Amino acid sequence: METIEKNVGVDLGLSPDEKQELLDIVKKTIDEVSHGKTPSRITSSAQKLMENRGAFVTLHKRGMLRGCIGALQASKPLFLTVQEMAEAACSRDPRFRPVTADELKFIDYEISVLTPFERLTDIASIKVGLHGLLIRKGARSGLLLPQVASERNWDVETFLRETCRKAGLHPEAWKDGDTEIYAFSADVFS
Repeated sequence: METIEKNVGVDLGLSPDEKQELLDIVKKTIDEVSHGKTPSRITSSAQKLMENRGAFVTLHKRGMLRGCIGALQASKPLFLTVQEMAEAACSRDPRFRPVTADELKFIDYEISVLTPFERLTDIASIKVGLHGLLIRKGARSGLLLPQVASERNWDVETFLRETCRKAGLHPEAWKDGDTEIYAFSADVFS
């Protein structure tokens, strides 16, 4: 069994075995997809993995982002959400070409299991390293996971500006009265 690192975020009560099961699902799915196969049908008997939760799967190749896709809504059991996001991160992230089988030995996997989103009225409640942000204005939205701000040593205002940029908004759009700001946390492990 591999070591599971806790990076940032919160503990959602997933056991080391449940985290390992999710990591195994990600690795198997990406292996299958990168070899041109359809992902295997999976099941889980772990109670926590049957809970409906949003999640992101992030891929890094030699320390550089190689794919990241997530589901914000908790509409499926966690183990199925993680499998779908693994498939999407390796084959449908529009920023990257699909992951090939030759790359697998260089790929590191990270899973972020999300808490529900909470609308903020006071940015003073944002905690870098604990919170991720979702910013919405009109038809535009952008999301950054909690670990992004921590890894880049951002302060709260930089985090807000960068989330606005991710949404395709001007960097100070978070100050506009019609902009919605949501915070969430995640149990992040690799």
